[in-house]
Amino acid sequence: MNIVVITTVIASLFLVIGLAEPLAARMRLPYVVMLALLGILIGTGSTFFLHTELTDALNPVAAAIVDLPIRANVFMYVFLPTLLFQATLGMDLRRMLDDWVPILALAVIAVLVAALAVGYALFWTGVLPLAACLLIGAIVSTTDPSGVIGIFRSISAPQRLSRIIEGESLLNDAAAIALFGIFMGVVMQGVPDPSLQSALAGFPQLIAGGALIGWLIARIAIMLMAVTGRFELAQLSISVAVPYLAYIGAEQSIGASGIIAVVTAGMTLNFVGPTRLSPQTWQHLREVWDLLSHWAGALIFILAALLIPRLLQQVHLSDMVLVLVMVAAAMTARALILFALMPLLSTLRLSPPVEQPYRIAILWGGLRGAVTLALALAVTESVLVPDEVKRMVGILATGFTLFTLIVQGSTLRLVISYLGLDKLSSVDQALSNQVLAVTLQTVREDVEKATDKYNLTHETVRSEAKLFGQRLDRAVKTIEDNARIPEQGRLTLALVALAGAERDSILARLRERVITSRLSEQALTNADRIIEATRTDGKAGYLRAAEVSLSFGHSFKNSAVLYDCLGISKPLASLTSDRFELLLTHQLILRDLHTFIDHRIRRIHARQVADILHELLRQRQAILDRALDDLRWQYPGYAEQLERRLIQRITLRMEEREYDHMRADGLIGTELHSALIREIRQRHVARRPRLKLPKNKVELLRHFPRFAELDDATLDKLSQAVVTRHVNAGTIIIKKTQPIKNVYCVISGAVDMKSDNRKTHRLLHGEMFGPINRSHENLHKTEAIAATASTLLVVTEDRFNGLLNLDLV
Repeated sequence: MNIVVITTVIASLFLVIGLAEPLAARMRLPYVVMLALLGILIGTGSTFFLHTELTDALNPVAAAIVDLPIRANVFMYVFLPTLLFQATLGMDLRRMLDDWVPILALAVIAVLVAALAVGYALFWTGVLPLAACLLIGAIVSTTDPSGVIGIFRSISAPQRLSRIIEGESLLNDAAAIALFGIFMGVVMQGVPDPSLQSALAGFPQLIAGGALIGWLIARIAIMLMAVTGRFELAQLSISVAVPYLAYIGAEQSIGASGIIAVVTAGMTLNFVGPTRLSPQTWQHLREVWDLLSHWAGALIFILAALLIPRLLQQVHLSDMVLVLVMVAAAMTARALILFALMPLLSTLRLSPPVEQPYRIAILWGGLRGAVTLALALAVTESVLVPDEVKRMVGILATGFTLFTLIVQGSTLRLVISYLGLDKLSSVDQALSNQVLAVTLQTVREDVEKATDKYNLTHETVRSEAKLFGQRLDRAVKTIEDNARIPEQGRLTLALVALAGAERDSILARLRERVITSRLSEQALTNADRIIEATRTDGKAGYLRAAEVSLSFGHSFKNSAVLYDCLGISKPLASLTSDRFELLLTHQLILRDLHTFIDHRIRRIHARQVADILHELLRQRQAILDRALDDLRWQYPGYAEQLERRLIQRITLRMEEREYDHMRADGLIGTELHSALIREIRQRHVARRPRLKLPKNKVELLRHFPRFAELDDATLDKLSQAVVTRHVNAGTIIIKKTQPIKNVYCVISGAVDMKSDNRKTHRLLHGEMFGPINRSHENLHKTEAIAATASTLLVVTEDRFNGLLNLDLV
């Protein structure tokens, strides 16, 4: 086909894509459903005009569309890697890891159950061999991610639930395509009825091989991006190559799953990229991939829809009965996952509880889309697949997809409305009314000031203010007529708003390049946790999540083991530096939040709630200050280096902002502005200073008064005997009546010693506890609990006694 014709058709499809979204919004249909309907309409219309004798004027255009060289490889090698790679870049992987058990269970188990249910349901009808039926089951077992995710965004579902479904929708593509590859190979080999065990034997190899190739490609790309550090366009170009090289490398080199390779490459870049790229480059990279993904997703849908008339050319009435059998089997399998597996995971506390209305919405929202059609097209193009199998695969997969898109997709909003998922709760509605009243009051005050500010006619301003005042009166009356917000609900909503403001402040610091992308990702993750916990448990959830944000993760504990056992200090030093920098940044952010409370929260939720929020922030600030003091005590001088670096970042940004204002005011021209900004960009902030951990902890032990007078030889032996232990707030270090075999030295944090008489004595950095002298004869009646996230040095009593020759209990 002429390249000019192909280019014209593709350009016209972009026009269709541009008009589809507003048209879908107007008709209240999911975007993917509108794309599919337009594609079917274009494909059917082209076929009609090409074969009708009514007119020949449209034959060239119709022939160009009908003969468009759409092949399965175009979908699999061009569009699908783009979609999956962007989805992994846009995911909050730290939060996904919190829920990896339900995500993997739903992604893998749901696909297997759906594929087997549909496959055996078709096999029992006797129309096809078992291998072909299982192949069809694998093709239709994957749900379309954009359809499912769009459901939850439209109904404001809980974030954790949305995140689990988003992760499941992404990974089930990989699982379904891996299954498709296995069953496709069996069908092409001509094995009619394979054993399930033999068919799935190669599944682990597909997964592991794809993951390895994807990780290697991503690591190489990250190295190249680090080399091209000052050339942003070069870094963006390298990122575009990653998913395609990963897919092709896995598929063609070792026969592994290209989809798994793409997902792994995207996850690797998501984890490591923010640490190697500047915040601005990382932001631009994600924006580029958002645009590429939007185009790829729309094109794959509309091009696949163009094929539907071609795939349904040989359809019979009996085929439609088989489609209904598939629909029933797939819905039953999905219902089994939603109403049996998910409650089980919730009971085991591996997944958040999912209310029944949400499960019904997920069940009805299991739309199939372009991936299903692309896999079906791959079967119909294969010369090794029998003709009858190709015909049945094309018809059944297409019919199944059309049912989910047209029947389920078009009625999805009605189902959501019937379930009441599109309605605000009574508390949210009351808050909405109050926010509207406060906003209208603020605007009316500003309108009244407009006479002098803009030199407007007083009568005109007064008449408009009167109309505005009528709206305000109606809003106030609505508040009075409705039930007032309960005090506890008001506090919860205020805390959610405060946590949202904290998240916005982090993003602002990122845009100003005050903090790095990697640290901002971690800070945003913590802010999201606070928002979710507050929505669930109110004030208690807010405080608990804020406490968890300062806790030590498994990485800290693992790095401490490496440091103590093998002397490898780099992981622990890096994590400690991150903690230093994150604490310093959080100090700035929490101070900003006090202003937000006074200017925003107080006007909506009244003074009492604002005072409570101020007190909660002061509590968090006190914990932050203590954590920083601990680190300064542990690593003297290092905090000052980080503070100096932070000040350099802030001053550079302030200078850049001042030049922007001068250009906007016309004080300097564009050329001078560009030169000044270029000069600022060349004055890079120094790299973060490297934290040097003492190899044998001698320097650290000298901070403890009990060890200050010991000679170097004894200290060196003691340093080799102690191990580092990181504990989080609430961890019981010593239980009552428990035999005490260790001596503990507090490096950072706070430990509460609670005795039987209910007295609590708090130990801070530089203090010790355990069997260290005879005055602790009642120690077995004392309980030691970490009051905050704390770091301890631990040595056994026998070793301590042998080295220091102390009179121990």
